[in-house]
Amino acid sequence: MAKRTRLQLGSFSGSWVVRGVLAGVALVGLSTAWFALAQPIQADEFGVRQIYFGPNRGVQQGTLYEAGLHLVIPGYERLHVFPRDLQAMDFNDEERSFARQRLGSDYAWSPSIRIQTSEGYQVTVDVTVLYRIVDPYTVLTKVGPGRLFETQVVQRRADKILRQSLGALNAEEFYDEVARTEAVTDAETTLKADLSSWGLEVWGVLLREYDYDDRYQAAIEERKIQDQRVFKNQAESTAATRQAERDRVIAEGRATIEVEGERGRAEVRRIDAEADLYHRQQIAEGDLLVALAEAKGTELENEALRAAGAANLVGLEMAEALQGIEVIIVSTTGKDAVNPLDLDRIVEGF
Repeated sequence: MAKRTRLQLGSFSGSWVVRGVLAGVALVGLSTAWFALAQPIQADEFGVRQIYFGPNRGVQQGTLYEAGLHLVIPGYERLHVFPRDLQAMDFNDEERSFARQRLGSDYAWSPSIRIQTSEGYQVTVDVTVLYRIVDPYTVLTKVGPGRLFETQVVQRRADKILRQSLGALNAEEFYDEVARTEAVTDAETTLKADLSSWGLEVWGVLLREYDYDDRYQAAIEERKIQDQRVFKNQAESTAATRQAERDRVIAEGRATIEVEGERGRAEVRRIDAEADLYHRQQIAEGDLLVALAEAKGTELENEALRAAGAANLVGLEMAEALQGIEVIIVSTTGKDAVNPLDLDRIVEGF
């Protein structure tokens, strides 16, 4: 009886060991299966689940799978992963390996866009389109899995829209920054509206470089030379006009100075004449006063002579005048009369 009990206890203990081993093997198997079936999604990615059969088959809408490990059953479902960070589509004839190395899968390359201008010239432009995926469900259902959105949507739609918007410019308007910027802005607006229906959001359109063909380059250089000649002639004409205006102003200034100088000299002569006239008037008035005084004195003397005793006074004056003079009395009548006007006979007589 005791021996049978020991056998039962040994069987019981052995069954627990087997169960533990089986559980460990199952856990390891499940873990291995989990890691084998799990699909990782990076921090800059998101995913959309697609079920191949069953009542819920098709692309699952409304659920986006974020970064982490997600179980995917092969043959039953698939997890489509798309980038959620900023993407760049570069239209450039020279593939830039350094940019691809830096940006990795975020960088897509396409040849430069050849645009036919309104005059028939060709302009080659290098453009970069910046965008990102905002609706992976729409991208998957309308475009397809992987990176088909680059070549099937962004590259084709951007090439078409840029040709339309930039092709409306003529070749010379590419030199006009305002017209060129307006055309690029118009292309960006149109591209935003177009790609939004594909689940994509445009962040910017950058026109980096544009080159003309050799035929137009020669024509535009010749035109620029002609324009420079026209500007040169206009500048020379303007300079000549301004020089003539300057000479006219100088001549008018000199004439004004001469007129004012002559007016000043005339004023000086007038003042001198007035001063001379005043001087002569003063002298004449002085002479007049002297003459009047002398006349008055003569008149007073005459009045004094006409008064009583004036003859005696005259006689006295004559006597004083003849004092010391020998007086000879000659007869002016008769036989020995002397003519006072006959000076020769008078001299002979003496």
